[in-house]
Amino acid sequence: MHGWPVSHYGPVPRFRPERWNLRVFGATASGETHEWRFDDLAALPRVTVVSDLHCASGSTSTGHEWYGIPAAGVLDLVPPAPGITHVMAWAEYGYSANLRLGDFTSPRTLMATHHDGEPLTAEHGFPLRLVVPHLYGYKSVKWLRGIEYMTADRRGFWEERGYHNLADPWKQQRYSYQEDEEDEQDEQDEQDEQDDGGGSPPPTEAPSAT
Repeated sequence: MHGWPVSHYGPVPRFRPERWNLRVFGATASGETHEWRFDDLAALPRVTVVSDLHCASGSTSTGHEWYGIPAAGVLDLVPPAPGITHVMAWAEYGYSANLRLGDFTSPRTLMATHHDGEPLTAEHGFPLRLVVPHLYGYKSVKWLRGIEYMTADRRGFWEERGYHNLADPWKQQRYSYQEDEEDEQDEQDEQDEQDDGGGSPPPTEAPSAT
């Protein structure tokens, strides 16, 4: 059982099927933009993923069943140019979230059309919501309208406004100021390894979720 809070920036957009499309653009192999209309989505492959949903405020809701299009399949359908490292997910009203390519192509990342066996409601992202269950919720873009292939990272909406660029809940990566601390720690770890004359053994325990 899970709670299902509503959280988003700005109003809930009105869905207009005759105007709606999903665009894939940026560093595509062909250099061209590809788009699907709403009716085209029915022909795309589907998967089901059961996951928790982690909010940067600290709450977690469990047992969400998502049904939709595997995000990794986008790269098969619209091949990227060599050297892409990130994608930007775009929503209505210009909202965006940047993702490392590996996070976007994770087998658990999908563009959901259904939640718990029912079509998404408007306030939860209908008709299409990106779900990245291993990252904080601000990376799971509601009202998805575009996927931009990028050869260099660029911060998204909340990432430009003080939220962490990577958003790993197991590392509690909530705020951008933590990135400087993490860089300093990485530099210290590298220096310690050099002083020790070698690397450190791998950790025996994985970090726990909160």
